[in-house]
Amino acid sequence: MTRSFRFLPLLLACGSLVASTAGAQALYHLPEGVRSRMASPENPNGAKGQGARANQGAKGHAFESIEAHGLLELLDLDGTGVIRRIKLTVDDRSPGMLRSLRIAMYWDGAEEPAVSAPLGDFFGLAFGATAVYDTALFTNAEGRSFISIVPMPYRTGARIVIYNDSDTPLEHIYYNVSFEEWDHAPEDIGYLHVYWHRATPPLGSDFVILPRVHGRGMYLGTNIGVNANPAYGDLWWGEGEVKMYLDGDRRYPSIAGTGVEDYFGTAWGAGRFIDRYSGCLIADKQRRRWACYRYHVPDPVYFHKDIEVTVQQIGGGPLAEVRKLAAAGAPLDPISVDMSGRMVNLKDMRHPPRLTDKDFPHGWTNFFRRDDWCATAWFYLDRPTDALPRPAALAERIREL
Repeated sequence: MTRSFRFLPLLLACGSLVASTAGAQALYHLPEGVRSRMASPENPNGAKGQGARANQGAKGHAFESIEAHGLLELLDLDGTGVIRRIKLTVDDRSPGMLRSLRIAMYWDGAEEPAVSAPLGDFFGLAFGATAVYDTALFTNAEGRSFISIVPMPYRTGARIVIYNDSDTPLEHIYYNVSFEEWDHAPEDIGYLHVYWHRATPPLGSDFVILPRVHGRGMYLGTNIGVNANPAYGDLWWGEGEVKMYLDGDRRYPSIAGTGVEDYFGTAWGAGRFIDRYSGCLIADKQRRRWACYRYHVPDPVYFHKDIEVTVQQIGGGPLAEVRKLAAAGAPLDPISVDMSGRMVNLKDMRHPPRLTDKDFPHGWTNFFRRDDWCATAWFYLDRPTDALPRPAALAERIREL
C-alpha cells in the first residue's frame, strides 16, 4: 500500500484538529532531535543565542523596510526542518501594495521558487484586500496582520524572500517565522508549493486553478477571486463545476463538483461566511466581486503521477433574463436548462434550439460566460520545484483593483 505523505499529520498537529484526541496528544509530545527557533528582525535566521542583540538587548530592531523594486530575505537556512508559522504585517495595506509585494520560497537550494504569489493572496484573500477572518490555515484577526500555520518541511535548506515590485518603498514590515530544526527528515515529506495567476479565459473555456503538475503529492486547496463581468448584470456567475484531473485523466476528471457554491461550502449563491476549511470572505454584489476559499485538510486529494484543477465559467438565470442579456450583446452560450427538476442538456442534442426559439425550454438556464478570475493554489509535491509559470507582471496583478 502506498504510504501517505507525512505532511497530513503535520497539518493536524498544527492546530486545525487539536480538539481531537490525536491532535491534543501531539501538543504535549516531546520529540527527540527537534529544536525550536524563530527568525525576526531581532534575530535573522533564528540563530541560537543571537536574539535581541541590537540596542544592548532593549527593543532596537523590531522591523525592516523594503526599497522600491527591492527585496527582503526573511529566512535563509541550511539544514533540515519545518516552518511552522509565519506572522507578518506591513504599514501599507493598500490593495496596490498587497498585490505588489510578492512572497517567494525556495527549498533545498533550488534556484526557482516553489512558492510565488502576491502577499495578500498567499495569506488567503484575493484582490489585495484585507478582512477579518480565522480559518484552519490562515488568520487575519483584526484585519491588519497575516498569519499562516501551513507546515513547510525541507530537507537541506529553506529561503523566504519578500519582493517589492512597486515604485513605492515599504517603510515598515514586521515579521516572525517560527520553525523547527530536525536531526533527520522523514523520507515521505512533501514540499509546499503555491501557484497564483489571473486570467479571463475565452467563452466556453475553463479557468485553470492549477495547471498540470507532474509528481506525487497532495492538493491542499485554493482561494479564488472573481470580478464578475457587468455584461451579465446580477445573474449568478458560479454555476461552474470544479474539476480535478488525477493521474493521467485527460478529457474527463476523476473528481467533479456540482457548482462553485457547493465546492466552497454553501448553496444557492454565496454570501460572506467563514468556516475552518471553506468560506467566502468577500461577497460584494454591488461591485460584483467574490473571494472564496477551500482547504482540503479533512478531505485530502492525493495524486501519484500528476494533477490539474480547473473551474468552469458558467452562469445561470431565468430564461427571460438570459434572453435580455443575449439581446444586449452579452457573450454567452446556453448549455442546459433546469425544467422543474429535470435537466435538459443542450450540448447532448444534435440540433439544439436557439435561445430565441419559441420552443426553447423554459426554466433556469445555464450558460457559458466570461469573467475575470484569479486563484492561489496550494499543494504539496515530492520535489522542491514544479516548472509552473511565475506570477504575472505587476500591471496585470493590480489592474482594476
